[in-house]
Amino acid sequence: MPQKLDIKMREPALVNSETGSCFDATEVDLVKGRAGGHGSLPAKVVDVSAFSLSRRTSRKTPGTFMRKGAGNTGTYTAEMDSVSVAKKTKMKDYQAYAERPNPPNTEFRRFYERGDLPVQVDHGGVHNRIAWKVGIDKLDFHHYLPIFFDGLRELEEPYCFLATQGVYDMMETGFSKVLPVIPQLIIPIKTALNTRQKKVIVKVLKVLQCLVTADAGAEGQNLIGQALVPYYRQILPVLNIFIRQTENLGDGIDYGQQKKENLGELIMETLEYFEIHGGEDAFINIKYLVPTYQSVVLS
Repeated sequence: MPQKLDIKMREPALVNSETGSCFDATEVDLVKGRAGGHGSLPAKVVDVSAFSLSRRTSRKTPGTFMRKGAGNTGTYTAEMDSVSVAKKTKMKDYQAYAERPNPPNTEFRRFYERGDLPVQVDHGGVHNRIAWKVGIDKLDFHHYLPIFFDGLRELEEPYCFLATQGVYDMMETGFSKVLPVIPQLIIPIKTALNTRQKKVIVKVLKVLQCLVTADAGAEGQNLIGQALVPYYRQILPVLNIFIRQTENLGDGIDYGQQKKENLGELIMETLEYFEIHGGEDAFINIKYLVPTYQSVVLS
């Protein structure tokens, strides 16, 4: 009896239920929630004694008192060893490290599904590339670059690939047009970092390293790195939270090191890029927001 060929089609992984199928457009206007918002975090009980002289105590009843022979003060029993000790709360359990909402309401998704972006995926033999329908040097960077930066927090394809690769292509080809657009890039960068999702933060940090070195070149102007210094207050607070998120493998081997996915090391490397290319005022501003940072320029 001939065997039946069971060919299964692999469906694309959907991160957001609002995305729908490949034939649907995301209804961005109906998506509720704000990227990086705190509304979904669990509310903690307020400690009254921290803000006043009052103290919260449990209500006592006439039967709650110590009776003779009930205590074990000064005596040792074998039952003491069997008492389970509560585990300490891990760092990831704190709200500062918790992931924030990342709804699919980016401007990049809106413009791409509407057909207003001159890009499409070029499926090559080795890896995919972007096929630009218009020359990058002819684009209006004040309009398109903030849209692509807003798409950095996308985790679904093809939005994730198109936004990330589009940013790299625009910075590589039109680096001379990036400097005037820096103020418009701060809000998309801050929104992406505030999601506090590791994949998004790693992606943004790699883009920031490429951004500050975009105009370094042979002339060594470093004007983009210096233009970012006034906006450190919007970028660095999230980096200060995750700067100690390093992988402790003991004597193990980190095989993902070549991909630069170790968050703590990537943050330190990014701060070093900021100091090297940020001019003379970069270090004091970094030190103010990230107190544990040590200079790699000053001896």
